[in-house]
Amino acid sequence: MEDGGDSGGLIKVIHVLVLSGAWGMQMWVTFASGFLLFRNLPRHTFGLVQSKLFPFYFYISMGCAFTNLCILAPQRAWIQLTFWEASQLGLLLLSLTLATVNARWLEPHTTTAMWALQAMEKERGLGGEVPGSHQGPDPYRQLREKDPKYSALRKKFFHYHGLSTLCNLGCLVSNGLCLAGLALGLRSL
Repeated sequence: MEDGGDSGGLIKVIHVLVLSGAWGMQMWVTFASGFLLFRNLPRHTFGLVQSKLFPFYFYISMGCAFTNLCILAPQRAWIQLTFWEASQLGLLLLSLTLATVNARWLEPHTTTAMWALQAMEKERGLGGEVPGSHQGPDPYRQLREKDPKYSALRKKFFHYHGLSTLCNLGCLVSNGLCLAGLALGLRSL
């Protein structure tokens, strides 16, 4: 640290790069890649890709939040923190917590439920089609209506998937607010 308690230029650059990199990755995975893959890959291939992508994604999100917390936390005495600095630390802690919950608990449960669903679908010849490509009655709806085990498993999958989505959106918003705060604090462009 330089005199006056101001962090060095390299630390500031690392902080901005890690925070903006995490936010950009979250934007891409949340709003671009998932929709593109879902619309263009066979259903089970999409699930396989997501099962490989998401653990890596959640652990990178965790690492970025942890890195930013480690950069910001020692910058000042806690008693001297401004409202924004305390808020930023809180947002980064929230992001770290949500990414950890996703990486360590929700993603494994979601993936396990997905594999079980896919096994039941494969037994019935389903899963190789691209979503929206089938004509006539929806075979997945018919399967849900005929098989209560499949229906219950599907509810379990969507329960975990929904919680994971909420955690992911929480991380995205937290990092976005941190970035907005940094941008508003710029003296000039």
